[in-house]
Amino acid sequence: MSFLDSSAEMTKAQAARELLQRRAIRRSLTEYARYKGFNPARHHRHIIAEIESFLESDDEILLLAAPPGSAKSTYLSQLFPPWYLARYPGNSILAATHSVEFAERWGRRCRNDVAADGRVLGIELAGDSQAAARWALSTGGEYYGVGAGVGISGFRADLGLGDDFFGSREDAFSETVRRKRWDWYLDDFSSRLRPGAKRILMNTRWHDEDVAGRVMEQLAKGQLRGRIVSLAAEAKANDPLGREVGQWLWDDQPEYDYPAFLRARKRETSPMMWAALYQQDPAPEEGEFFQRGWFHRFTPDEKPKRLSVFGTSDYAVSEGKGDFTVHRVWGIDEHGHIWLLGGWRGQTTSDVWIERLLDLVHAHRPFAWFGESGVIQKSVEPYLLRRSQERRVYCRWEWLPSITDKSARARGFQARAAMKMVHVPEGADGDAFIEELIRFPAGKHDDEVDTASLMGRALDEAHPATKAAPVEKQARPDYGFGRKQNTGDWMTS
Repeated sequence: MSFLDSSAEMTKAQAARELLQRRAIRRSLTEYARYKGFNPARHHRHIIAEIESFLESDDEILLLAAPPGSAKSTYLSQLFPPWYLARYPGNSILAATHSVEFAERWGRRCRNDVAADGRVLGIELAGDSQAAARWALSTGGEYYGVGAGVGISGFRADLGLGDDFFGSREDAFSETVRRKRWDWYLDDFSSRLRPGAKRILMNTRWHDEDVAGRVMEQLAKGQLRGRIVSLAAEAKANDPLGREVGQWLWDDQPEYDYPAFLRARKRETSPMMWAALYQQDPAPEEGEFFQRGWFHRFTPDEKPKRLSVFGTSDYAVSEGKGDFTVHRVWGIDEHGHIWLLGGWRGQTTSDVWIERLLDLVHAHRPFAWFGESGVIQKSVEPYLLRRSQERRVYCRWEWLPSITDKSARARGFQARAAMKMVHVPEGADGDAFIEELIRFPAGKHDDEVDTASLMGRALDEAHPATKAAPVEKQARPDYGFGRKQNTGDWMTS
């Protein structure tokens, strides 16, 4: 065989290897990651398998959750888009993250990878694609990266990618920001997807009502078809990776000591944020702001006989959705301990919950009932007073000003709970009360917290309407002289 023949054979062999490599890369995201110099760990391969399976399924949405630092964005936001466009060169991607800066960062990396790997991927950039966050392929496929909250117009996508819609705790714990982010997700991001488009959302969890939490609610109600993959830093029961309980994530590559990173984060991170960011459960099992072990449980026969009774209400205006209206009845004993005596909660109109409030007043005869002043007071008080008169159910109605944030308002009740001064009845109602408190401030609802806060604030401020239960009067000693009656003596006064 001549030198030229040998060279031709080598060229054919090389071409065959390149062809096999291209086919392998276009079939497998794992192979593309390896081609780019990455070594996917066990959890990366699991995420990849879920993504590839999802693309072939009839599901509409894939919800992924993993801790910070686990390289989840590397695989979803950098490696996946070029690989997806190689498989579907005529499709378009709408990629969103928490800020424009990050959207441009991921868009630039994807664009550069398409430019560098076009030969092996079988795609190429269109000649006029220079922008970092918006570019196109010569085959018609497009990529558009946006920051959450930014308006989207003139673009339709076959795939929506979301990578951490919240960039900080401040945003995630702001009810206003959470609501705006969800509205944007529904009205801007999702509305720009074509019929039959798919969505993949990668998150680190922050709050029960972050975007991921609301999507989980949609899935639970059957409003979407999809699947959830949640990877905890420290394995829990039924771990999707098959780890033992307590086993760290990414422990299969000693050269990258991610478990050491996780151990350090666990030592310095609050239980609440460890549960949310690293365990993908936005509230620790035992609570943080309120802790499960703080509350005494009692049965009806253990309730003190002498209690000063008060009521508190957190009012909501939506029927059948949103927040609950909650009424709570409390007793204060002679030692200043707080006893939860009963209550009512519901998502109804004001005429209904005012009647339930008056039912509780009639049943418990509280000395005073507390609510928050402001807009709600102005809308509630006239009808409440009228119905109180009509039903001849009377109470001292008190309105406390809404100042500072919810956490600050709850400090008084929190302090008493921490001192083991709060008693909650056994049973489902008491269980639900405690569960909501221990999820605060990361929980979906905080109406119970608001009612408890009002009681704590009334006691903190030594409000004239509050008083402890009277101590039962003790008979004074007569020291052997007998008790004198009606003499004006100091011993009989």
